[in-house]
Amino acid sequence: MVPKVANHPLPAVKAAKKPKLKILAALIRKDWQLYSLLVLPIVYLLIFKYGPMIGNIIAFRRFMPGGNIYGEKWVGLHYFKMFIHDPAFWNVFTNTLLLGALSLLFTFPVPIIFALLLNEVKSKRFKKFVQTASYLPHFLSIVIVAGMILQLTSVNGSINSLVEFFNGDRINFMQRAEWFRTIYISSEIWQGMGWGAILYLAALTTIDESLYEAARIDGANRWKQTMFVTIPGILPTIVTLLILNMGAFLAVGFEKILLLYNPVIYETADVISTYLYRVGLVSSNFSYATAIGLFESVIGLILVFSVNAISRRLTDRSLW
Repeated sequence: MVPKVANHPLPAVKAAKKPKLKILAALIRKDWQLYSLLVLPIVYLLIFKYGPMIGNIIAFRRFMPGGNIYGEKWVGLHYFKMFIHDPAFWNVFTNTLLLGALSLLFTFPVPIIFALLLNEVKSKRFKKFVQTASYLPHFLSIVIVAGMILQLTSVNGSINSLVEFFNGDRINFMQRAEWFRTIYISSEIWQGMGWGAILYLAALTTIDESLYEAARIDGANRWKQTMFVTIPGILPTIVTLLILNMGAFLAVGFEKILLLYNPVIYETADVISTYLYRVGLVSSNFSYATAIGLFESVIGLILVFSVNAISRRLTDRSLW
């Protein structure tokens, strides 16, 4: 008598996968023109984003210029212990957290408020003028923006002239550490307010007008319509951008800070990215800089996953 052999689940799994692969292949054949547009972005990501991640290995190996590009000797967590016990690192880490928190607190909601206000403007000409004027700073070079800031905040600049007009004393803003955060956040708001409002203005156009009509019939004024119709309508966009911004929470604007700061204001202006520049490129301590960069990236990844999970639990909206 031949014993019965239990059916192995693997063939069933393979059989289930084959139709899905056939469906995917059929979709690609049908819309291959659209899928072909993904080739260049994918190649770009592989070469310039994912490929360089292999270099993170030198955070655990001693790298010597001119030697093996993946390091000469395995040192484990040596460089991580170095920055954990380095007071200078914790100073720049604190500055980065503060600037990131201030940016999130002020620069993130301002475009939302600006879009809501602009949405209430009835004159199309005035609305287009304000939109155009608010977009322009985003297209200015960081070098030009930094030069404008240095000119405006100089001792003989426009801001000090205004201060003197109101009987105040002239202040050398860029030599006073306590003023740097205010200047940086103000410039970020000015430069990004109009550009950041584009997505919210686009989201506002998707809200069904019948919802506003129903709200008006129920006696809702403009404020209540904004609170109970407009904001819930753009909430998915707000949540998505918030999660994406959290990924760059510690990646505070390197170029602008590098152009604005000086050793006198390192106390509040020096951040992780500028510290990495000095340690890695200027001092050629590449392994140490890579370890710090990897630490920063891991924290950013944790923040993205955390905010995504919190958003999914509180608002039922998330990126995944």
